[in-house]
Amino acid sequence: MKLIIQIPCHNEESQLPDTLAALPRKVAGFDHVEWLVIDDGSIDGTAAVAAAAGADHVIRLGHNRGLAGAFMAGIEASLKRGADVIVNTDADNQYRADGIPAIVAPILAGQAQLVVGARPIDQIDHFSPVKRWLQKFGSWVVRKVSGTAIRDAPSGFRAIQRDAAVQLYVFNAYTYTIETIIQAGRLGIPVLSVPVAVNPPTRESRLIRSEVGYVLRSAATILRVLVVYRPLQVFTTAALFTALPGVAAFARFLWLYAQGQGDGSIQSLVIGAALIAAGFVLFVGGVLADLVAANRMLLAEIRARLLLAEINRRPPE
Repeated sequence: MKLIIQIPCHNEESQLPDTLAALPRKVAGFDHVEWLVIDDGSIDGTAAVAAAAGADHVIRLGHNRGLAGAFMAGIEASLKRGADVIVNTDADNQYRADGIPAIVAPILAGQAQLVVGARPIDQIDHFSPVKRWLQKFGSWVVRKVSGTAIRDAPSGFRAIQRDAAVQLYVFNAYTYTIETIIQAGRLGIPVLSVPVAVNPPTRESRLIRSEVGYVLRSAATILRVLVVYRPLQVFTTAALFTALPGVAAFARFLWLYAQGQGDGSIQSLVIGAALIAAGFVLFVGGVLADLVAANRMLLAEIRARLLLAEINRRPPE
């Protein structure tokens, strides 16, 4: 059994030595433990520092693909190197590495194929009240959409079993955390959460530039998740909220027309017709988006089969 611990990085030469020094070289249940660093188009010495600090594999991306792109590049590289389980952690040493045995334990026991480390959100001092609320609300939305019991959806500290890793693919360029959980839920991949500890922050988050930016990014991510994975429900709801006022306006016109006052209420007819038409367009858009979502799932399955065939065809690197 091989465990590969992957770390997506972008300009992390100052953080990497401490992060790598904390990683284990032996984990119960595994014969081999290797470290893989993904250099996401860094312009500093990230790759050289990673190699000097003991990383077994350093993957250099030609340009910055973003966190999600680096994560997926690491997953594919780990699979091609024979990983049975992949642990993903952050380069800023946010997550305590001594939690790795805890997040791989459910996979070794056959209880899950994706395990996400749940941070003690209420006990993290540098999280503002707004950020804590958004973390909890975002996780609640993900639980509803994915059908899983995930407690900390934005957490990047997670373990993925080989068969599950082959099936997951991230379409979101911003972050992989939420989308992989929703995909796992839709694909029937068993998902669990385990509590993990965190280290004090050593620098400001690069994904969260400001409180306002974090709120806007989080809202956009949650909305996009709903539109991508529940398009028919989202567009049907929007269609109803748009069309029902139109029906009311149209009914008002008919009632006034029946009373002989239709000439003075033509605006109700125009507004009602426009809103009903807009509601119909939204509903049709939802049907089309639902078909696109089904096509996306088929493409993801084709990709998984091709990746699995490639992995089985070549010896581990």
